[in-house]
Amino acid sequence: MKKVLIGCVLFLTAGFGWVGGAVAQSGDSHSGDGTKVSQDVMQHVFEEVKTPFKYGVVVPQPDKGRMVDSPTVFRKGGIWYMTYIIFDGKGYETWLSKSDNLLQWTSLGKIMSFTENTWDATQKAGYVALIDTEWGGSYEPEKFGDNYWLSYLGGSEKGYEAGRLGIGIATTPDLAQARELNRLPQPVLSAIDKDARWYDDKTIYKSLVIRDKARKTGHPFVMYYNAKGEKGDVKGNGFESIAMAVSDDMKQWKRVGDKPLITRNTGICGDAQIAKIGDMYVMFYFGAFWKPGAFERFACSYDLQNWTDWTGPDLISPTEPYDKTYAHKPWVVKWNGVVYHFYNAVGDQGRVIALATSRDVKSKP
Repeated sequence: MKKVLIGCVLFLTAGFGWVGGAVAQSGDSHSGDGTKVSQDVMQHVFEEVKTPFKYGVVVPQPDKGRMVDSPTVFRKGGIWYMTYIIFDGKGYETWLSKSDNLLQWTSLGKIMSFTENTWDATQKAGYVALIDTEWGGSYEPEKFGDNYWLSYLGGSEKGYEAGRLGIGIATTPDLAQARELNRLPQPVLSAIDKDARWYDDKTIYKSLVIRDKARKTGHPFVMYYNAKGEKGDVKGNGFESIAMAVSDDMKQWKRVGDKPLITRNTGICGDAQIAKIGDMYVMFYFGAFWKPGAFERFACSYDLQNWTDWTGPDLISPTEPYDKTYAHKPWVVKWNGVVYHFYNAVGDQGRVIALATSRDVKSKP
């Protein structure tokens, strides 16, 4: 008990310095195969990241015919920005908004639009890459070469995530301006690649690219993506899992491993976001249909490759009219002592972006 209490004191007095310290004190940091995270530490992470106060909708549908999806939040020049995608019945386009306070958002316009006769003609769902992952850090995106980078879900068929989708790469010299990005001519990951795995040989969905500064993976760039394989679950239904790829140049990507990082072998595990808290990495993601509805979860890792899944309560689940159908697709930041959890909500206001926080900010000016 004394050892555990020492760890708790570290937690209380030094923020998240406890992650390495507390576990080392309790003696079970890298137990077993050296990669598992103790449930005691997982509980501390839950207490740090939970957001029980639902603020409400922050990015509504622009009109009834268009739905909003998939927030990515970053900071640049003292201003917050959010990329998100809009589905209009034809496909996905990527938009940009800005905010001074993370609560009120103003649209700046499109950054990836429909095109003609390209592999990604009707699907361009973009996600900003290389954002600072430090918990409570700058949340600024990093340049590589002379550009900022995005990965995106691309495809050429009309409809909601229709056809065989892949992952594209786009660049821009300025992420604060709503202007069209420069895109590589072909996808960097596709279900028809020669090295496609059993879990991603049908279609590939959302992606996240981070900088692996410590080279835990042996490479500077890591991509987490969710994908579906031809092999289904016991009922023959396809399921989505979270997998991993690495790169040295942001253009050539190599899959890692022969099994997903996070899966339930049914339903969906998807849309990873990574935060580094102390010496630990936390993956926020959403689950769906392996229990009713769609909801937010997390997992933890010391090495970016072996993940311990949280078994406790959901971080976010449907409780309000605006998220009564689905509450999913996370982006979580900690700023000035408050945790802001942005998520895609589906309910009586259609498909929108909502926000939950670690403390009540509704009265905040």
